[in-house]
Amino acid sequence: MIKKAAEFARVAHEGEFRKGSRIPYIYHPMEVALLVAGMTRDEDVIAAAYLHDVLEDTPVTPEELGQAFGPRILKLVQFETEDKTLSWRERKEHTIRHLSDAPREVQILTLADKLSNMRSTARDYLMMGDQVWQRFHETRKSSHQWYVAGILEALPDFRSYPEYQEMHRLYEMVFGA
Repeated sequence: MIKKAAEFARVAHEGEFRKGSRIPYIYHPMEVALLVAGMTRDEDVIAAAYLHDVLEDTPVTPEELGQAFGPRILKLVQFETEDKTLSWRERKEHTIRHLSDAPREVQILTLADKLSNMRSTARDYLMMGDQVWQRFHETRKSSHQWYVAGILEALPDFRSYPEYQEMHRLYEMVFGA
């Protein structure tokens, strides 16, 4: 299932790149899957990590995903999928609000996704400083700080996890908090 998900994601994200870079997008779901695998052995959750952005960022439909991977993986991916008809702030508020009550598998998936994003942002922040925020739809550093703080606050059960601790250190480095 994990190999199938990795290949499905590779094909779905073909030709996409990370924001502001020439890094193939597939490296993000790969990193998320590796992070998830460090927190659980649940193959469905690891497969969902590879697939977590296909509904949000590609033409893949929920029906196609469900048919290929079944209802559990589809549900995990849907939990991680933002509604792009909402504003940036509304999407992030929704994520934070629902994360603390989400199933543990969703919390693991979200922590891995946000840590991967934070690693990328921190690396670019070291190179570019505050110019890094210009590559995002929401360009205010304070908005990103609010969002990452909200994610960390919504995941208190993960404070002992190395992934959470790394995200917290990167948060402190980037935002000086």
